[in-house]
Amino acid sequence: MRIEAGLTLECGQSLGPIDIAYCAHGTLNPARDNAILVCHALTGDQYVAAPHPLTGKPGWWSRMVGPGLPIDTDRFFVLCTNVLGGCMGSTGPRSIGPKGEPWGTEFPPITIRDMVRAQALLLDHFGIDRLFAAIGGSMGGMQVLEWVATYPERVFAAMPIATAPYHSAQNIAFNEVSRQAIFADPEWHGGRYWAHDTVPARGLAVARMMAHITYLSEEALAAKFGRRVRREARAAAGSSTGGALGTASLFGEMFEVESYLRHQGSSFVRRFDANSYLTITRALDYFDLSAAFDGDFAAPFRGVKTRFCVVSLSSDWLFPTSASRSLVRALNRAGVNVSFVEIETDRGHDAFLLDEPDLDRTMRGFLNGAAEQAGLNRGDSEPGDSGDSA
Repeated sequence: MRIEAGLTLECGQSLGPIDIAYCAHGTLNPARDNAILVCHALTGDQYVAAPHPLTGKPGWWSRMVGPGLPIDTDRFFVLCTNVLGGCMGSTGPRSIGPKGEPWGTEFPPITIRDMVRAQALLLDHFGIDRLFAAIGGSMGGMQVLEWVATYPERVFAAMPIATAPYHSAQNIAFNEVSRQAIFADPEWHGGRYWAHDTVPARGLAVARMMAHITYLSEEALAAKFGRRVRREARAAAGSSTGGALGTASLFGEMFEVESYLRHQGSSFVRRFDANSYLTITRALDYFDLSAAFDGDFAAPFRGVKTRFCVVSLSSDWLFPTSASRSLVRALNRAGVNVSFVEIETDRGHDAFLLDEPDLDRTMRGFLNGAAEQAGLNRGDSEPGDSGDSA
């Protein structure tokens, strides 16, 4: 959807008009009070429950969003947008800028708040004054928190998952290593790689590989791969024990975990843009809800009536449970209605995307309870407001 009026960013620069790509599932009811906004993580997109047009894979949360699922599209109207700065249809570095060519590295710096304000423009288009719920994990959880901080009157219920109210120094460091991998690629060309008919594929793949390690846990890596050597590498070494290298390359794919990471990197390059990756990781780094309040994380939420369910994952070391507990304590100080659930899992940060029955039960219970509190009726739906995408 095109917003002709555009948007003035936090940095002071104006973008306009802007495009906001989205997918919608379910039906908006006549009162327009059954909308749920699902916010995606760093490398996600709007295809939350629809097949991805580039990879053909199911939506990234298709196990959670759909008829009869925890985010029930028989009951709720579910929207998911590609964030501002993304590369799947929303305005970003790959969009054509004022010089008649892609913005590239000249795309202005954006923040999580800019992403949220762009989403608010989409809700205005649908005539949705207030979301029934905003839900998201990781960077999506940051958007949920920013939604309540920026538009408290527009969010009835909020579920931030595996996230934090600010990006930690460790996470900023991880992002910087990823960015430097892209910068070091000889095909980077100062961010104007399109002009050379190429992409910094190796650097972007390494960035993805490094980041993907942080999405897992040591337990998950050990259970899935351990120290197992690929059969092809064993055959090349001429040894069934793996004790001798033989003719195998010292730096070839020896271990199964290496092969897995290389696959993650190469598949990522086919669906993501390097300049978008740089733009969005920097937006993550900027995120700090207390920045304007002298370090007080409670301040943005004082007087807020939104109902919260904060969810953490026990083996998540990227956004650990301690960060969620700090958020909950801040919400308590602000007098907010908040519940907290730690999901026991050995799968690490990405567990919220995987089959975790406890998360399903938590999601379903929170949404059903919030719907009862909101007096949300199933009601009749309005034709023409279901299953849209743009």
